[in-house]
Amino acid sequence: ITTGLVVAGDIGSGERVEEKAIVGETPNVAARLQALAEPNAVLIGASTRRLVEGLFDCDDLGEQRLKGISKPVGAYRVRAESGAPSRFEAKAARGLIPIVGRDEEVELLLKRWGQAKEGEGQVVLLSGEAGIGKSRITRGLQERLREASNRVLYYGSPFHQNSALYPAIDQCERASRFDKDDNAAQKLDKLEAVLAGLDLPIENHAPFLASLLSLPFDGRYPPLQLTPQELKNETLRVLVTVIERMATQDPVLMVVEDAHWMDPSTLELIGLLVEHLHTARSLLLIAFRPDFEPPWSRYSHVSALTLNRLSQKESAAMIAKITRGKALPDEVLDQIISKTDGIPLFVEELTKTVLESDLLKEESDRYALAGPIAPLAIPASLQDSLMARLDRLASVKEVAELAATCGRTFSRDLLLAVSSLKEEVIDNALRQLFDAELIYRRGLPPNFVYEFKHALVQDTAYQALLKSTRQRYHQAIAQALEKQFPVTAETQPEVVAHHYTEAGLAEQAIRYWHRAGQRAVERSGNIEAVAQLTKGLELTRALKETPERARQELNLYLTLGPALVAARGFADSGVGEAYARAADLCERIGDRVNLPLVLRGRQVFHRLRGELTEARDLGEQLVALAEEQQDTALLVGGCHALGQDLFSLGDLIAARRTVERGIALFDPEKHRLRNWPGGQAGEQCYLYAAFALWMLGYPDQALRRGEEALAMAEELANPANLINTLAFVALVHVFRREPAVARERVKTTMQLSAQQRNPYFLAWGTALHGWTLAVEDQIENGVAEIDQGIAAYAAIGSQTWLPCFLALRAETYARAKRTDDGLVAASEGLAVADQTDERCWEAELNRIKGELLLAVSSDNRAEAESRFSDALDIACRQQAKSWELRAAVSLSRLWRDQGKRKEAYELLSPIYGWFTEGFDAADLREAKALLDELA
Repeated sequence: ITTGLVVAGDIGSGERVEEKAIVGETPNVAARLQALAEPNAVLIGASTRRLVEGLFDCDDLGEQRLKGISKPVGAYRVRAESGAPSRFEAKAARGLIPIVGRDEEVELLLKRWGQAKEGEGQVVLLSGEAGIGKSRITRGLQERLREASNRVLYYGSPFHQNSALYPAIDQCERASRFDKDDNAAQKLDKLEAVLAGLDLPIENHAPFLASLLSLPFDGRYPPLQLTPQELKNETLRVLVTVIERMATQDPVLMVVEDAHWMDPSTLELIGLLVEHLHTARSLLLIAFRPDFEPPWSRYSHVSALTLNRLSQKESAAMIAKITRGKALPDEVLDQIISKTDGIPLFVEELTKTVLESDLLKEESDRYALAGPIAPLAIPASLQDSLMARLDRLASVKEVAELAATCGRTFSRDLLLAVSSLKEEVIDNALRQLFDAELIYRRGLPPNFVYEFKHALVQDTAYQALLKSTRQRYHQAIAQALEKQFPVTAETQPEVVAHHYTEAGLAEQAIRYWHRAGQRAVERSGNIEAVAQLTKGLELTRALKETPERARQELNLYLTLGPALVAARGFADSGVGEAYARAADLCERIGDRVNLPLVLRGRQVFHRLRGELTEARDLGEQLVALAEEQQDTALLVGGCHALGQDLFSLGDLIAARRTVERGIALFDPEKHRLRNWPGGQAGEQCYLYAAFALWMLGYPDQALRRGEEALAMAEELANPANLINTLAFVALVHVFRREPAVARERVKTTMQLSAQQRNPYFLAWGTALHGWTLAVEDQIENGVAEIDQGIAAYAAIGSQTWLPCFLALRAETYARAKRTDDGLVAASEGLAVADQTDERCWEAELNRIKGELLLAVSSDNRAEAESRFSDALDIACRQQAKSWELRAAVSLSRLWRDQGKRKEAYELLSPIYGWFTEGFDAADLREAKALLDELA
């Protein structure tokens, strides 16, 4: 600026708009002000001053007499930008009533901020009912903490409760200053600029954020070849890393509003932030309603703060601030205080309703009644109050109702797209609603984004609509999103689905609920996917029974099944119901393509529930279907499914034959079924072959099969499959009594399971790790871990493998000299085996129970001998030579102690002599030592 001027377009913020939109002065006033401006100065008039108040600091030059202007004109010199981050915050700071009755709460927050600035990260959980002032407290804190330049704001929304990471996406877009006209490349440039400002490697962070924001980056970054769960985990890691890096530059104030409306993935992200930011210079303020139960209270750096209702005195003080110190008639004041019951939002809205009504007349220092006051003159509820205010804005009520149908947050562009009103009518209506403080706005003109001041304001406007009008609005919004906002329809299909649902258009809604579910599964937002797909299924019930309806329903169930498995585990009853219904639909419409996956889903469900006979029958159906279709890849999967059930049922010969058939057919390059429920079928055949081989008396071959499976899993580098393989190979080492090697495998299993949030194998690994500790004389730690692992495993609802873990528990208790507890564990294992027909552990459980009976008392010799004999009989029947050897060793020792050395030798010698390998394994070395003694 080299000469005096009045700005009619640019004031530091970079936007260019029409003069009348920002400056607000007539050309004549602007020209006269320009003549007054000194070099390097910007002068504005009173109208412009009101529009930019809060954004810029100005000096009042008083009223000026301008040539050609009849009345004096207020003039202001613009000194500097105020530092307010947006017009939204600036308007809020100017228009909000000062905080009343919250001094203690604000002081606590300021104290926590002080601790945060010193590197002691703090979290404050702010709870309170609707309208109690949570948002006012959070904005008040932001007003007080002007030095907090690093701000992260997450907003919950009832429309996005099932939109994975929506608040994080919204924050990223705002922080990157995306414009609606930016193309993908421009947005990526802005995103990279943010990362560069934080000194974060672009290649390690930008691809994940770009994927989160649905920005194509083909050729710019390497493709992300990750599973949905891996992609989600890495995305959460990047989001946490960004905030951690921000805190190294300047303290971070992070505000999470309306956490009760957050989607599960965002809640997971918040949980990670709570864990990671305790040593960062950050204050995380999380606001929510009382019906939300935050899971983060256990941390020492977390404080809880509950907002209570205002006292009558505090309510009166708030009313005085709203009336600017002018007294209300006592009877009016009393009714407001009585009917608002100390809820600040009620107090504010009801007071404004009264002031805007014809009930009062304003005098110099007070308000007086304009006439008799009727009992119902003051609305008894906030909704009545808000409706009264909207009714007085009759000319803009239609726009308010349409906006409420769009959602708590809405854009001017969407209103223009769906309304038949002229642009100037909508703009005028939005201005009136804004001036009445019923809506806020943020962003820059003309691309303002608007938000209802409170969810109750939106609800009031929405509930005023007739059902037919409401449905018409929803339909128009959904169609506009499809045609004019395709990016929104693509990235937020659940929003389109919601509007079609409310419009009563089930077929269109079902299509979008399915898209939303698929998108959520791709991002590993499985809980959100379950909610979205369930809504779609509910709508199918309203359609007529047709093949098309059956196809739509089947597609929903095909997506719902894996989502339920990932969210709740295979043993959840909902998984069984989903796959059973999907199987019925496949049969009804003759779908043989998807039937194998459905049968496999049912088979795994019944297997993990311990319903092994049903699981085996489904495995046989899978093999038959694969043979019918001459599909080798499917046949490999069928062999795995059937083989694992035959193994659990104790039919070891058939199990080995079945999985070895799968191994012979398996081609790693062709047959890896990436969408096969329960893991990679080929590698699983190797693992179950290892189990069967060990039990059948081939310990070395078993180990080789396990190592082959592990080599393939490591080459594939699929975390879920690697976890499964490591856990199973660890069990082979447990069978061979090699605790050191088993522990190394198990530790890796547990680490990966924690990273991938896999509770099934985390519980599995914990139980096996406990056994390895106990074997190596860390008995107390071992007992604690095996108990913890089994409890976690049972909590998932899984039954299969439980007899195995209970056998290990009983053996561990025996080492700890807790024989009574060991007997209970062995008895529980046998009871589960009887219940589920999982017979492959039955011989070992009987043997261990016999050993425990002997440890309790020598009087139990007869019962112990009976248990050893049962173990031998069961092992012989199953041809389980390894179990037979262990049972023979136990019985031979008992006979030796009874003086029956010859009988003991004759029992053990032929069984030991049968073995042709594994002589360095613990069981065979133990048997050989006993034979040498007996000889």
